[in-house]
Amino acid sequence: MKGNAMKAVRKGGLLVGLLLALPFAHAADFTAQRTVPYAEDSIVAGNIKRECEISTQLPAAFARFAAESGHQVHLQDAPGTSSGQVVTMEIHDAQSAGNAWMGHHKSVTVKGSLYRDGQQVARFVARRNSRGGFGGGFKGSCAVLERTVNAIGKDVAAWLNNPVDGSELGDLR
Repeated sequence: MKGNAMKAVRKGGLLVGLLLALPFAHAADFTAQRTVPYAEDSIVAGNIKRECEISTQLPAAFARFAAESGHQVHLQDAPGTSSGQVVTMEIHDAQSAGNAWMGHHKSVTVKGSLYRDGQQVARFVARRNSRGGFGGGFKGSCAVLERTVNAIGKDVAAWLNNPVDGSELGDLR
C-alpha cells in the first residue's frame, strides 16, 4: 500500500477503534450490597434461606455481568446511598416447587433501585423462572435457583446501560 491507501487504512483503523470503544463510553463505577437481603414482607420458604445462597450469588452475578459491559461494581457489606452511584436490591419472592424427578419449577423476584448522590433515579422489578435448563433432572433445587439469580444479575447489569424508572426485567417483559 502506498500513500493515500495507507492513510485510509489508518483512518479506518481509528474509526474501528472508536466504534469498539463505544459500548464502554458510558462505563461507570457502582456500589452494591455484598448480600442482598430478603424484603421484610418477602415470601420465601425457610429452607431456601437456610440451604441456598441466592442472597450472595445475585450480587456476585450482577458484578460479573456489569464488568462485561465495562462497569465496575464494588460490593460492600452496607453501602450507603448518599454519594456516588448505588444499586440496592431486595429479594421479594423465591419459589422452589418440584424436584429433579417431577420437574423443577423455580422462580425469584427482586426489586431494586439506582441512587445517584443520594437521589433515587430509577427503580426496577426483575423476575426469572427456571425449570433447570439442560440436565435439569440432575440438578438440585439450590442449583436451579442459582440459575434464576444469575439471569437476574445479567438483567440488572444490562439495565445499568439505560436505567429507566419502573423497568420490568427478565420474565416480566
